[in-house]
Amino acid sequence: MTTPQESYDQLMARCKDLAVLRAANGIVYWDMETMMPPAGLELRSEQLALMDRVAHQMQVDPEFPRLLKRTEGRGSKGLTPEQQRNVRLARKAYDEESKLPEELVAAMSKHQAISVGAWKRAKAARDYSAFMPELQKMIELKERAATILMRVKGTRTPYDALLDLYEPGMTAEAIDKVFAQMRRGLLKIMKSIEDAPRPNTAFLSRKVGIPAQRRVSAEAMRFVGYQTAGPEAWGRIDETEHPFTGGYYDDVRITTHYYPDRFVSNLFSVLHESGHALYERGLPREWMYQPIGTACSYGIHESQSRFVENMIGRSPEFIEHITPFLKRQAPKALAGVGAETLFKAVNAVEPSKVRVEADEVTYGLHIIIRFELERDIFEHKVTAEELPEAWNEKYARYLGVRVRNDSEGVMQDTHWAGGSFGYFPSYALGNIYGGMFLKKMTKDVPGWRRSVGDGDLGPVRQWLAENIHSKGNLYDPAELVRTVTGERVRVQPFLDYLSAKVERVYGT
Repeated sequence: MTTPQESYDQLMARCKDLAVLRAANGIVYWDMETMMPPAGLELRSEQLALMDRVAHQMQVDPEFPRLLKRTEGRGSKGLTPEQQRNVRLARKAYDEESKLPEELVAAMSKHQAISVGAWKRAKAARDYSAFMPELQKMIELKERAATILMRVKGTRTPYDALLDLYEPGMTAEAIDKVFAQMRRGLLKIMKSIEDAPRPNTAFLSRKVGIPAQRRVSAEAMRFVGYQTAGPEAWGRIDETEHPFTGGYYDDVRITTHYYPDRFVSNLFSVLHESGHALYERGLPREWMYQPIGTACSYGIHESQSRFVENMIGRSPEFIEHITPFLKRQAPKALAGVGAETLFKAVNAVEPSKVRVEADEVTYGLHIIIRFELERDIFEHKVTAEELPEAWNEKYARYLGVRVRNDSEGVMQDTHWAGGSFGYFPSYALGNIYGGMFLKKMTKDVPGWRRSVGDGDLGPVRQWLAENIHSKGNLYDPAELVRTVTGERVRVQPFLDYLSAKVERVYGT
């Protein structure tokens, strides 16, 4: 009979096979978004469905629970805390995956490719009716899976089961309370500057050629430390409709989108995705292929990307550093524009229709809108057909903006097309986590701003690596935040950070 340690080693060997297969699946999906010819969509949907079906079969193989049982209870006494966490994560994954029918897993995977393809075409044509049937089918598939998972996870609602996929232990009720605090704080900040003179932002819409923007991308990646060239390269950058990051350890790829009349969009997109990439690359090498060798949660992941994009990238120190380079790449667009003017422009608070173009203050309201709509979808309060109207009404009420067409409205994001219901709250939670991390980092590394101003992200990168990346999936998100900062999750540090920045921009 095998010992608990031998059973554990066999369990980890199976986890490795699953990790390798899912990493390959991620690269196939990346190719679909970046390189695949349009006619390949149907074949790609079959390929992705097969890979997910094989992964499902590997996960629910009868030997998997037998190995789990041998390493649980008394069998876990000889295991290290890290090994015990691996077993707990493997158990959670098995309990959930084993309850999902194989045909449902394959159907969701296949429809994801079809739905995303329909979304791209419909967005380009500004025709929501062409996308709606595929979205409706995706909602039905995800609700079917969520209804099964809520019983396994012990959640109160199907939507809570979906939230747990992205932010373990989080519920809609808990998010609602946190978002209520955040909403009050954001509205207070917006109120404080409503009569203040607006920064000059007109120059941000001046045209900058794509070749120049690609050079800006290269400089942003160099600053962050995201390697895309040379024999030691572990990344690459490509273009896609909606930027994203994908990959695993030694192969982590980012994407961006170039807008000739919105050149800073690419700069902050690359910083954002590079932040994701640093996290994936920074996971402990000795935990590769193990359950703990993954990110803690999507909210923690977003904390890393938005930390690099906003808390570093929109800081006065980074803008001071990058401005001379930007002026060399776009001399006409930035003629007469200094670092202080650029800093104020990229931090101007202005309600807008598009989430990825939103300023840091109003961004949270974009997420609240999506969270409330997702919750309403799975409580059957709004249908796919009614979504555009519900979306537009909330944007008018929360942000005071009028949506002209569904491509800048309900179809602006790819998440629902891909079935990622429950993901959106992670963005705002990431901001909140990031506020707490920034407060602690400033205490630990008081000279970080000077280093960034000198073009050196090293001290920041080292602090993030030691305090967050190195922890992998050893803790659930709330526990990780407490381990790093010594505090429970709080909104106030993020609001304090925003208030200080807005005060500098507006002089209030």
